[in-house]
Amino acid sequence: MNPISIADIPPLESGDHLTSEEFERRYQAMPDLKKAELIEGVVYVPAALRFRSHGKPHGHIMTWLGTYEAVTPGVEIGDNPTVRLDPFNTPQPDAVLLISENAGGQARISADDYIEGAPELVIEVAASSSAIDLYEKKRAYCRNHVQEYLVWQVLDQKFDWFLLHGDDYASLEPDADEILKSATFPGLWLASAALLSGDMAHVLAVLQQGLHSPEHTDFVKRLQQI
Repeated sequence: MNPISIADIPPLESGDHLTSEEFERRYQAMPDLKKAELIEGVVYVPAALRFRSHGKPHGHIMTWLGTYEAVTPGVEIGDNPTVRLDPFNTPQPDAVLLISENAGGQARISADDYIEGAPELVIEVAASSSAIDLYEKKRAYCRNHVQEYLVWQVLDQKFDWFLLHGDDYASLEPDADEILKSATFPGLWLASAALLSGDMAHVLAVLQQGLHSPEHTDFVKRLQQI
């Protein structure tokens, strides 16, 4: 029997219904494809990404997360990583923040260098509230126990931060100073109004306050003791 060549493997098409295994087989046969996702068994291949509605907001998110990671040993960020979530969900979120496996995190890095399981925090940059991110993806992330889920709806100028409570998500409410504070990652503070307005200097100044908080210091100590 002749071995199957890449040319014999069907391409990924939006709307295909596949298992994660078949999705990965087809994805790996398309090296020029930069992003594709399997959500609740359905393939999504996004259109080319625009600058102001995706590229720039995405860059701001990575700046915020990268600053947190730099001074928090035991956590790791990822930019558009493929996540093997379950047999019918292989998303490629815009950003993830996870606790390293050796520090007690709930996800692991596979032998072939993919995330397996649920990162503690997932972030998606969406065009608007009608995006898949607030429907099918949200359900899949919730069911697989992603602890915190952030969705930036760029065109709607809205930022939602969800916390897992039992089997459902609840909205994280800002404190009296209008700052959103992660429950899973102490010290990860966000001035969401400043983020929406593009004031990254203020976003990073507020984050620095979180990084100098007693909660963040205690969190780092706990991670280092595991």
